[in-house]
Amino acid sequence: MKLLFLACLSPSTGNHTTAERIRSHIESAGHTCELRDAAQFESPAEVANLVSENPQFEGAVAIHLFRAGRLLLDTQVPFGVIFGGTDINEDVKVEQKRAVMEQVLLKARFAVAFTDRMKEEAELFLLSQSSKIYVQPQGIQTDVAEKFCWTEFLRSSGVSSEHVDELHVFLLVCGLRGVKDPLYLVEGFSEWHRENPLNVLVIIGPKIDPVLTAEVEAVVQRTAGVFLAQERSQRELHAAMKRCFAVVNSSVSEGMSAAILEAMDLGVPVLARDIPGNAAVVKHEVTGLLYSSPQEFVHQSQRLVSDQELRERVARNGKLYVEEHHSLKQEGETYRCLVDTLV
Repeated sequence: MKLLFLACLSPSTGNHTTAERIRSHIESAGHTCELRDAAQFESPAEVANLVSENPQFEGAVAIHLFRAGRLLLDTQVPFGVIFGGTDINEDVKVEQKRAVMEQVLLKARFAVAFTDRMKEEAELFLLSQSSKIYVQPQGIQTDVAEKFCWTEFLRSSGVSSEHVDELHVFLLVCGLRGVKDPLYLVEGFSEWHRENPLNVLVIIGPKIDPVLTAEVEAVVQRTAGVFLAQERSQRELHAAMKRCFAVVNSSVSEGMSAAILEAMDLGVPVLARDIPGNAAVVKHEVTGLLYSSPQEFVHQSQRLVSDQELRERVARNGKLYVEEHHSLKQEGETYRCLVDTLV
């Protein structure tokens, strides 16, 4: 069977990584899966034309009910949808978008939520048949670049220190866009850095929103202890994550943060903003640390710096959690079974 797969494919984003991984699961079952960027299409009619002009498309899959799912409303082929995160956390609050997403869910053969909470939210805000919503956590696989120089990475990011091995590098992994709130911690962190210059914050991720990117670049330029790294390949990013002191998430909204789960898989402590998507995978003081303000972030970071037992415990538990709940094999089996329902 040949499938059309629609997703938001900004380079090096979690959505792109998730889409590529799910496509590989589908193709491993013998199907052909053509991945297209939802941003290429302005209306459902365009996608309907694409499908009708290519009769080999026998089904479709979309990640994100509104951005991608709405584009499938005029197609005549069966389709399934995967919740993205902001669709359930943010878009449901806008009546016009919510009405469209209800239509998508009604027409879909299946829907996938990354967490139980996401499924519950969909059932609460959208007129959905809960029997068609399946919970499948993201499968996680990390791959570290072997020829990666940590000192060179820091130097190229603007971090100049003779005592690289003594630094506590907090790595904020996020695309530069509003929902990731990359400047949320900057001021508070900089104050802490001035007290202890060995603590530094490095922001790394694709430059998605040009206006916000310019603001981040300007703020970082004038803020002590905070740096902006150039975007790296996935393998280099994983290598940087493995070498850093802790991985940070400051998002306003998350479906399920791949960066958090990848950090756990790499055995690195995680500090995550206390929002539903993060709290679904980070259990405070067990698999990571949660915070709800910049001041609390600094407090939790100080604990992580001073308490080696806490640091080792959350890193160990985080890795065990990912191994138990985010199996790549289980994810593949789920999607292969769901795609069979489109036949």
